[in-house]
Formats: sequence, C-alpha cells, structure tokens
Amino acid sequence: MHGLHSMNIFLHVAESLSFTQAARQLGISASAVGKSISRLEAQLGVQLLYRSTRSMTLTEEGRYFLTRSRHILDDVASLQHELTAHQHRPEGHLRLSLPNARALMLPILSDFTRLYPEITLDLDFNDRVVDIIDEKFDAVVRAACPTDSRLASRRLGSFHLSLAGSPDYFHRHGYPADIEALTRHRCLHYRYASTGRLEPWPLEEALPMSQLPVTMVCNSLDANLQFALDGHGIACLPDFAIHDALMTGRLERVLPDQTGRSGTFHMLWPSNRYLTSRLRALIDHFSTRLSTPSLPQ
Repeated sequence: MHGLHSMNIFLHVAESLSFTQAARQLGISASAVGKSISRLEAQLGVQLLYRSTRSMTLTEEGRYFLTRSRHILDDVASLQHELTAHQHRPEGHLRLSLPNARALMLPILSDFTRLYPEITLDLDFNDRVVDIIDEKFDAVVRAACPTDSRLASRRLGSFHLSLAGSPDYFHRHGYPADIEALTRHRCLHYRYASTGRLEPWPLEEALPMSQLPVTMVCNSLDANLQFALDGHGIACLPDFAIHDALMTGRLERVLPDQTGRSGTFHMLWPSNRYLTSRLRALIDHFSTRLSTPSLPQ
C-alpha cells in the first residue's frame, strides 16, 4: 500500500508538473511530495523527473512509469469498487457535459434519474470542447472520436446526417434535382461553438461548402431544426433530430442517395479515476439507450 501511495503522488505530480499543485490536490505539504518522489526514484534506481528552479518535465522513464502507474491504480480502484459495489445502490453526484442535442439526451437522462434517484446530476449542454480534467467533469458525451490519451472512452451509438427541408419549402422553391442545384436554394447552416467553423454538409466533395448559399447560421441544433420545419430552407441535421418529422411528413430528405454521412457518439472520462458505481451505471445506461431509430425510405 505504501508503494501505491507513492505511485499516486507521482501521478499527481506528473499530470500537474508541480509539487505545489500536487500537494494542494493531495492535502499534504509540497516538501512531503518532493521527498516521496525522491524516495521513489531511489527505490526504482531511475530519474523520473527533470527538475529545475523554473520547470519540471518527465524523463523517458517517467513517461513510461506514468502510463503503467495509471493502469495499476485503475486496476486497484476497480478491484475495490467491484468488492464493494454490490453492497450499495449507486448514489452521489455526477457532473456531465453533453452535446446540444436535448431532444435525444433529455429522455435518456430522465429515465436514468428515474432508475437512480439517489444520483444527482449537474448537466452542461454545450458543444464546445471542454477540458474534462481541468473543468472537473466526471464524463462527457461527444460526437467525435477520442484523441486525448488521458481519457478512457466507450462507443455509445451512431447517427446519420441528412439534408432535409419542409414540403412547404419545396412547394415554393422546388426540389433540388441534383447536388449542384443546392447552390440555388436557401441553406441553413450550423456553426461549431468550439471552432467557429460551419459544419460541412455531407456532399462527398461533389460541391465545395463555399458554393452553398448562407440563409442562416446558428450554433443551435434546435434552432436549425425549427427553421427547417417552418419552411425557411434546407438544413443538415442528424437523424435522431428529424426522425419524427420525417415519419409525419413535416420534413423530407434531400437527395438521400447522393448525400449522407455517419457519426458516432462516445462517452469519455478521466482514465486515472476508477469507475464509481454511479459513473458505471451512467455509461451502461447510455450504451443501452443511445441507439439510432430507423428512418423511412
């Protein structure tokens, strides 16, 4: 257990590259952190950190030890969790960041709360790229593949992007006969909050985005959907947002054989934290519930 304690101190130091910050997180003195690192290096017979008065960096051995330490501490925490989880119903607090897709996310979260009333949720609906660790989120759901090595992930489900407009819009402006005809239509665009760029339409490079007219730009999926339903133009929308409208005829897909792109939802969480029973319950719940309904042909 003493070895695990030293390993945990090293992990905090390696992630913050600061004795002072690691000490603050661990609730001990900076000198105690420094002595623990020195003892650990002496025991291992290698230098884990390059230290100067101005900076601190990991050595090659330090980077390797950090990777292995994360796995070891995760395994120990998972073992402790598995030994005790069966004795308690999931409870506690979860802070989550979720995409601005309330129509999809809210029913799933509502059912989760009904199943686990002892778990309190702090929900942040925002499409910006959050720093899970620095902003102290327990988990995030994102429509992108994970790239941060500090994060663990699970694939939740897929979705499909389609172009769609209302029958009223097509009655007034005509239905586009081909992709090139989109340049003469009113186009409703989504802007990524994290980059400020317009979401590319799934045109398979047949038509540059720069040639599409811009009738409206927003960073709200709900607003884009509502403008399409109200007949203001053609929008690029995910199938979970337009499924009901397609089924009832309030929207029609545009050139479905020539357009379309798939995406995937993932749940991400810090890999250096063990899976609490409440977080495991949330991940399993989303994995079960986040499925894509079939679209009408």
